[in-house]
Amino acid sequence: MTAPRLEIDLDKIHHNARTLVERLVERGISVTGVTKASLGSADIAKVLLRAGVSALGDSRIENIEAMRGEHVAAPMILIRSPMLSQADRVVRQADLSFNTELAVINRLSCAARAAQRTHQVVLMVELGDLREGIMPADLNDIVHAVLQLPNIVLSGIGANLACHGGISPDADNMSALSALADSVEATFGVSLDLVSGGNSANLDWALSGVEIGRINNLRLGEAILLGCEPLHRRPIEGLHLDAITLVGEVIEAKLKPARPWGTIAQTAFGAASVVACRGDISRAILAIGHQDVDPSGLKAPNGTRILGASGDHLITQSDSNHPQVGAEIRFGLNYSALVRAMTSPFVAKVMLAATYEKPCVAVESHH
Repeated sequence: MTAPRLEIDLDKIHHNARTLVERLVERGISVTGVTKASLGSADIAKVLLRAGVSALGDSRIENIEAMRGEHVAAPMILIRSPMLSQADRVVRQADLSFNTELAVINRLSCAARAAQRTHQVVLMVELGDLREGIMPADLNDIVHAVLQLPNIVLSGIGANLACHGGISPDADNMSALSALADSVEATFGVSLDLVSGGNSANLDWALSGVEIGRINNLRLGEAILLGCEPLHRRPIEGLHLDAITLVGEVIEAKLKPARPWGTIAQTAFGAASVVACRGDISRAILAIGHQDVDPSGLKAPNGTRILGASGDHLITQSDSNHPQVGAEIRFGLNYSALVRAMTSPFVAKVMLAATYEKPCVAVESHH
């Protein structure tokens, strides 16, 4: 089989997604399955839908278009604020988009009117992480303007945390989002169908038994694909951690000195690492590098250590088994490594057949 490749176990992804859907539906929270780390894979999208997600969310309109082209039947959400230059594509392909700029929503309104469509929007509110979001004090003014726009429906509000500033979702900021939803409804006499509290980082909060208020949706990607929560990268009980594996092929296997020799300057990707040990070590080079994956996000198997990487080479040290040329080594991935490997055209994506363990729980859609 070709290498490097990602082996994607659809049964394990289905199990992870279904488990989270079942746990959250008991809390009154639906799940939007986030497909951005799967490059809009129709196979993965269909697994998520079978597991009971209420919609599919992606940050790239190109991925949504790819899923539409593969006849994936589901509500599609653009979870990154649309670019002005892509407004026409967004209203044609996405049912709903997350927004923070009135200029963008105006453009969506014009595009939707020209296409004789209605486009739904969720207004993202800033709650402290300082990525995207309308400042809470400005929300009413934006809502007032949005409600005047033709062919635009205000479907809800949302927030994003733990992506830029590392701010954890908690009772305080989730209560603040709930209060904003109540305030918008009371002020403008509207009903907000969707109050999207955040991403996989919200799981600790959502499943802790605290009062969830108005939060009725979470957007999950990393937790489903990798089985861990993003705040501390701890495994989530009952989920598979190895639903996706990276397989690389050894192209050189030799005994070499542990320490380089000569005058040391910068490497192709920055400062050289300090090597403390001496003597010869068993080193293997695999045909994959920074161009294809985030090497710092790889977990090597027992007995193997990652020494470093260049653009096209991953250098490992073997303490016990000594792989030969042509041998394959399997690695676990974190989210950063997964996203880069999934988007590399040089990494094959191999879907392991899905059999599904049992029928999924039906989850009411809020879209």
